[in-house]
Amino acid sequence: MREQSATGGFRLPRLSPARKRSAVVLAVAALAAGLTTGAGPATAQPKAAPAAAAPDCSAAYRVEQKLASGTTWRMCWRFESKAGIVLEDISYQPPGETKPIKVLNSAKLAQIHVPYDDGRSEYNDLTRYDFGNGLMNLNAGECPGGTIKTVKVPEPSYYENGSIKGLCTTTRARGHAYRLYNAYQDNKVYQAQGKDLLVYSVNKVDWYEYITEWRFQDDGTIHMNVGATGSLSPYDYDAGDGRSWPIGKGAAAKADSHSHNVFWKLDFALDGSSKAKVEQYDSKVSAPAGAGNGPTTKTTRTTVTKELAGDNKNMRWWRVVSSAGKNKDGHPRSYELVPGPSSKYAGRAFTKHDVYFTQYRKCEQYASENQPGCGAGTGSSVDKFVNGQTLTQPVVWMNIGFHHIARDEDQQPMPVHWQGFSIAPRDVTAMNPLTPAALAGQNGNWNSGS
Repeated sequence: MREQSATGGFRLPRLSPARKRSAVVLAVAALAAGLTTGAGPATAQPKAAPAAAAPDCSAAYRVEQKLASGTTWRMCWRFESKAGIVLEDISYQPPGETKPIKVLNSAKLAQIHVPYDDGRSEYNDLTRYDFGNGLMNLNAGECPGGTIKTVKVPEPSYYENGSIKGLCTTTRARGHAYRLYNAYQDNKVYQAQGKDLLVYSVNKVDWYEYITEWRFQDDGTIHMNVGATGSLSPYDYDAGDGRSWPIGKGAAAKADSHSHNVFWKLDFALDGSSKAKVEQYDSKVSAPAGAGNGPTTKTTRTTVTKELAGDNKNMRWWRVVSSAGKNKDGHPRSYELVPGPSSKYAGRAFTKHDVYFTQYRKCEQYASENQPGCGAGTGSSVDKFVNGQTLTQPVVWMNIGFHHIARDEDQQPMPVHWQGFSIAPRDVTAMNPLTPAALAGQNGNWNSGS
């Protein structure tokens, strides 16, 4: 949410002690074309993710956490002025595995696109407003039981000192990991409480503050979430009925409705190899067959051989399959994409699809206003990245939208509203990695104990 100037343009209402900067008026056509003229200097092109495991980064940039279940997560982190905290070399080692299983080369935010319902304002918060430079200091109460790491921010937006205590790593209970009353064998109850590693930071962009959370479960699942909080902009109370909601007494002040279209970019490296394949699964339920038989369901697998702009449908899902490793049952390891609730924004070409699978190119870093760009004649948004290349090193771009229609409870401050998705292990281990020892032999035919 941005302050409107007397001349009708937009400027950042914040003027940091470190540097004062104004935003250029953003024409809707320029946003659609992905022009890079903006408020801050262009970010240097990020380095390619290193192929080695997490120990290659120095201790200050390393995260390693062994959870109570015996699962260990390892990763590195680095800072970008636009994307904020980027995680790299992410590996997972559950109990029973003798070495870490690499999952991702890198994981990062790729855009937060914020169009307003009245059509007058539209923003790309990462690329246009140097999202990373808005990193906030965290206090101990915001990182309970954890460690706050210092992040070097060369051009902080809100502080004079660029050494910002801005990255929290901690653990948190999530409730039941599983529960089984084993009535047919030993008449025992097996249950375990799950534990997660959380890695998160807070970035301020004008009135909004975004919590970027990465949650790593002890069963191998990874959750990517963004929570929006902060304040409703005091300057955006001018939309008409159908595009706003009255805030405060009566209907004098109507807060503009708007969308938050959040993109994440995942560069997979299952078992240490960037080469993988993408598979799409669609299930179809038939009509009842009659004669006492119920409906049947058939699932079809399609290998995605070319770059794809995909759309969620009922009983449709995708997975990224390892080309380099199998579990102890001889099944290829993979991770399934699990989208969260989403309100898809159809106003721009790059927001019209739920997920994009593209062939890895070093220069493709942002879902819109891609900077520094990939050369003359190359599209600058993720929909243009999908141009028919053969898919051998897949990169996943996930788009999760939230349509924010304000309410009285949004003031003041605004409660956090979350949006995100998960990737879940599928055949990464031969059994549930948290399986208790008494049930470890029940792989395949559990009834006979084999």
